[in-house]
Amino acid sequence: MNKSRIELLDVVALTVDLSEYNLYRGQVGTVVELLAGGAAFEVEFSDRNGRTYESVGLRPEQIMVLHFEPASPDSVPEMVTA
Repeated sequence: MNKSRIELLDVVALTVDLSEYNLYRGQVGTVVELLAGGAAFEVEFSDRNGRTYESVGLRPEQIMVLHFEPASPDSVPEMVTA
C-alpha cells in the first residue's frame, strides 16, 4: 500500500493545531470534498454519535491519511514537511 494522494472519504488526522476552530493536532476527520482540483480538502470532524462539530478546508500538509492495513514490504513511506 503506497498511497501518495488524499482521496474522497479518506480518514485523516490533523498534523497541526487549528485553535481558531477548536481543533488540535491528532484530531480525526473524514475528507468529504476535494477542493481546487485536489489541492485542498474539506474535512469533516464528527463526535462519537456522528454529529458534525466542524468542517474545514485544509491543505495536504495539514493532514495525514490514516491507514488501517499493514503496509506492503515494498512500499516507500512518504515524507511530508510543513
